[in-house]
Amino acid sequence: MSVQVRGFLFSCSLVPLYPMSWFGRIRDDIQSVMERDPAARTRLEVLLCYPGLWAVWIHRISHWMWRHRLRLPARMLSQVARFYTGVDIHPGALIGRRLFIDHATGVVIGETAIVGSDVTMYQGVTLGGTGKGHGKRHPTICDGVFIGNNANILGNVTVGENSRVGAGSVVLSDVPPNSTVVGVPAHIVYRNGQRVLITDPHDVKDPLSDALIALSARVQELEERLGAHEHWTKPFEDEEAEREAYHVELERMRVYVSMGEGI
Repeated sequence: MSVQVRGFLFSCSLVPLYPMSWFGRIRDDIQSVMERDPAARTRLEVLLCYPGLWAVWIHRISHWMWRHRLRLPARMLSQVARFYTGVDIHPGALIGRRLFIDHATGVVIGETAIVGSDVTMYQGVTLGGTGKGHGKRHPTICDGVFIGNNANILGNVTVGENSRVGAGSVVLSDVPPNSTVVGVPAHIVYRNGQRVLITDPHDVKDPLSDALIALSARVQELEERLGAHEHWTKPFEDEEAEREAYHVELERMRVYVSMGEGI
């Protein structure tokens, strides 16, 4: 394990100084749900009706198997968890304490992802990679981060402590601590409790907007070229129109004379 990853493990509190017992961790997880979800009424309800917790508990077993080179059984167990909970956590992912996955359906956490303690995420969240490269290719989510539903955090990026990722956002770069990001791609709207004003629209890179701007510029260029072409061809068009009118008038006179009306 690299020094950088070990540093993340320490800073994100993934390795507590005094490991808690299995049942102690379960009790800790249930208590965190009671504190964060107003819909949770009793601890028994949380234990029986929150598949996001089941997914985390099963992941702890599959991750232990993964670390002890039981790779195939670990993957099989993770698939069982996905079938019953709708949450796909790779056994190789490093998950901290008190992760709360609310509503659970459609959550994907990749192999090299690192998730700190006290993280909350909603349905449809993806901590995914980019490309086919090896090594660290999934996000690092530090302590206290909130991730809204259907948000995508892609690549080897870091979301700093106590940051918030808005629903439907696509995060492609690092997020500083204590920040709120929204949009596609995500950009900072709050930092350290202060509103971040965008003074230059070019600071927000939007591939769709960039494509539309480029298309608009191309259309304007073509219109200018067409206008110049019409300017130079108009005299010839006027001359051609006069010639056509002259021939029409000659034909009319010929018909008029041939019918004897001109005599």
